[in-house]
Amino acid sequence: MGIERFGVGPRMSKAVKHGDTVYLAGQVADAAKGESVAEQTAEILAIIDALLKDAGSHKSKILSVTIWLTDIKTFPEMNSVWDQWVPQGDTPARATVEATLAAPDYKVEIAVIAAC
Repeated sequence: MGIERFGVGPRMSKAVKHGDTVYLAGQVADAAKGESVAEQTAEILAIIDALLKDAGSHKSKILSVTIWLTDIKTFPEMNSVWDQWVPQGDTPARATVEATLAAPDYKVEIAVIAAC
């Protein structure tokens, strides 16, 4: 069973496909860096859509999601964007936690595992 990598960089790949599963690295919002949690979440979800498409998957095939927020009080703000994006009836297993992220302007990071 082969391994296919997407968005390969010197430190990490943005996504790795193995068999019928694709693993996305934690995604952050570079264009919306420093903006609101809602704006960052929307950008990240668009990035996830594109990565899943490149790997031959779709958001309806997401199995598991981990979301990191720098302030758990922004949970409702993030969910307001998430709830509009996630396909009802195909909602994945999900965990959301508060954490310090790699740079202070990042407020949200999302990692995904999906079937292909």
